[in-house]
This record gives sequence, C-alpha cells and structure tokens, in this order.
Amino acid sequence: MATGLLRQQVMSKHILESARTIRALSNQTSTLDVSAQALIHVLKSGGKVLTAGNGGSAAEALHMAEELTGRFRSNRRSLPGIALVADATALTCIGNDFGFDFVFSRQVEGLGKPGDLLVLFSTSGLAKNLLAAYQAARQRKLKTLAVLGRDGGMLKGLADYEILVPGRCTERIQEAHQVVLHLLLDAVEQAFA
Repeated sequence: MATGLLRQQVMSKHILESARTIRALSNQTSTLDVSAQALIHVLKSGGKVLTAGNGGSAAEALHMAEELTGRFRSNRRSLPGIALVADATALTCIGNDFGFDFVFSRQVEGLGKPGDLLVLFSTSGLAKNLLAAYQAARQRKLKTLAVLGRDGGMLKGLADYEILVPGRCTERIQEAHQVVLHLLLDAVEQAFA
C-alpha cells in the first residue's frame, strides 16, 4: 500500500509540475501570436513549412507537418508542411554519406526556398543538426522559428521567431511544446477556415 501511495504522490508531483510549465506559457501570448502570424503569413504567401527535431521533438515536427497537410480540427484546404524527420531513406543516406549533423541541412538545401519557414523543435537547443539546418535556412533565405526549452542552448536568439519554454525537465518541456504546437495550429486553422 505504501508503494502505491508513494507512486501516486510522485504522479501528482509530475502533474503539478507539468501544469506549472504549461501555465508559464500564458506570459508569452504576445510571442506566440507573433509566431502564429508569421506562420500564417508564410502559408498565405505560398510558402511551405519545413519542420525538424530529434527524438521526442521529432514527433512534434511530424505532428505539425501532418496537421498542416491534413487538418487540425475542421476541414480546410491542405497546407504545405514537410517533416524533415519523415523520410528514412533521406535520413540514412545523408547520415551515411555526410554525417548525422547534416541530416536536416541537406534537406533544407534541396527543399527550401525563400518565403518558406523552417520550424525547429528542441528541448535543449544543443543539437548540431538543428544548428546546421538553421544555417542552411539562413543561406537559402528561409524564415525560421525555434521552439526551444531550458535556456535555449546554442539556438537561442538565432531564429527570426522564438518560443522558449523555461524548465529543466525534458518531458515537461515536451508537454509544453505540444501546447505551443496546438496554439499555432489553432491560429492557422482560424486563418484558413
């Protein structure tokens, strides 16, 4: 019984920590709105959205792209979203021939064009492959949005638009990133309804 009670207390602690992390986003509504408007502008101007991330952040990148091409809540026209994490053959080819640090930047070079938006998801901001993707986007004149965690790492302050979820716990940051993603998608849905 004591084990079950202790487990429940730990669960309760995690739930409260998650709620605190997500609640802190309410202090960033202006930043969230600016980022949403940038996303909408790119899509209304005929640009596409490229997304990237590693591990759990790769799941967010996939989620954003599929919600753009599919739908979020209601039917609307399909919007161009490409998750750079989705093509296993491209990832393994580039990883094998150039190294893992270039799995996203090579795709940005091949797929990105001025007027597009690269969205980077990272709980730490320390991934070299995301930094390389950012640099490729800059060279190709894409706009960039970084959805970061902790102190932002080496990606902090580089992107045109940045949403930073402060915190030390990766899973809590990922949960907040999911809320950020849904807020951005909700704004897009309203703009294209």
